[in-house]
Amino acid sequence: MLSVRDLDLFYGDAQALDAVALEVGEGEIVAIIGANGAGKSSLIRTIAGIHRPARGSIRFAGREIAGEPSHRVCEMGLGQVAEGRQIFPTMTVLENLEMGAALKRARQGAKAQLERAFALFPRLAERRRQAAGTLSGGEQQMLAIARCLMGRPRLVMLDEPSLGLAPVIVEDVFAVIARLRREEGLTIVLVEQNVAISLALADRGYVLENGRIVMTGAGAALLADDRVRQAYVGL
Repeated sequence: MLSVRDLDLFYGDAQALDAVALEVGEGEIVAIIGANGAGKSSLIRTIAGIHRPARGSIRFAGREIAGEPSHRVCEMGLGQVAEGRQIFPTMTVLENLEMGAALKRARQGAKAQLERAFALFPRLAERRRQAAGTLSGGEQQMLAIARCLMGRPRLVMLDEPSLGLAPVIVEDVFAVIARLRREEGLTIVLVEQNVAISLALADRGYVLENGRIVMTGAGAALLADDRVRQAYVGL
């Protein structure tokens, strides 16, 4: 569903991504792991059309999207849940979700998508009239995921979904991610510093260091690799 080849990205003279290549098959969960500053968020934002690459190819569902603006990428069915959640704090939960359905591809089925979002996240249904900025961190992350799902994406990229959350809430969020793939066949790219939980969930993973892919393999195999365990799991 997603194929990246020889992707380079620069911020001025500083190179953030260097010949990055990866594949994501339909229905897979693929984890991208690495330390802070490795280029994980830069990669997600480049795929999403927020940054324009200097070189390389990004193909989504067979279509070249490198350099396409982000609103067109969204309309093609590639969704993103940004790091830090980035909800609209003064708008209600319901209004945030309605914003997620503003895409042309999502308008016709918005009511059904809203029911689906509330079924996935019952706490959001209870707080639908509440200002989003007054929600807990975990509830805001649920809202960010639900808002993305309102756009009816075929592939969702999640950037650090566990950031700043209590361990019990992290378990809830990852349970929803697993459910989305298991019950709905959603394709997921997971960028996450919690390496143990992300690789345990992922079919495959890529290790990103200094803007380059240095390792790839099945999620369980990477989690068992001594280099990964020492560098990222603390074992």
